Amino acid sequence: MKKNMQGFTLIELMIVVAIIAILMAIAIPAYQDYTVRARVSEAVNLVAPAKLSVAEYTQDKGSLPTDSAAAGYTSASSKYVSGIAIANGVITVTLATSADLAGMSGQTLTFTPNWTTGATRVDWSCSIASNTNYKYVPATCRNTTASSSASSS
Repeated sequence: MKKNMQGFTLIELMIVVAIIAILMAIAIPAYQDYTVRARVSEAVNLVAPAKLSVAEYTQDKGSLPTDSAAAGYTSASSKYVSGIAIANGVITVTLATSADLAGMSGQTLTFTPNWTTGATRVDWSCSIASNTNYKYVPATCRNTTASSSASSS
């Protein structure tokens, strides 16, 4: 008489382990890229008050602020952003030096106002260093122009 076999055979278990390993080989790098992009996008979110300060200054004074103090802006920082500065209306965001930021560690994002005297809104163009890996850069900062009125960020 033959015994009834129950459970999985060793080959079946090895196939399942191989399938899981293949899925992990695809998912882990994609997740790591996603987490770096999320950390870098924090910089774009932190720049909103600085943009608003510049926009309000242009409405009040009719020119671009010379620095952060003139704009009435106090630099913000976080775990992944070491500082935000304003010089002649241009906002520079410096990312922290961190292994968590991979290829974006220590890089800068520059938000340049496209504004003319008498204009009622400030348009922003975002640029990054040419040696930056674009896969980590938020879509709003990939050579596009983002608009901001004086009353919004």
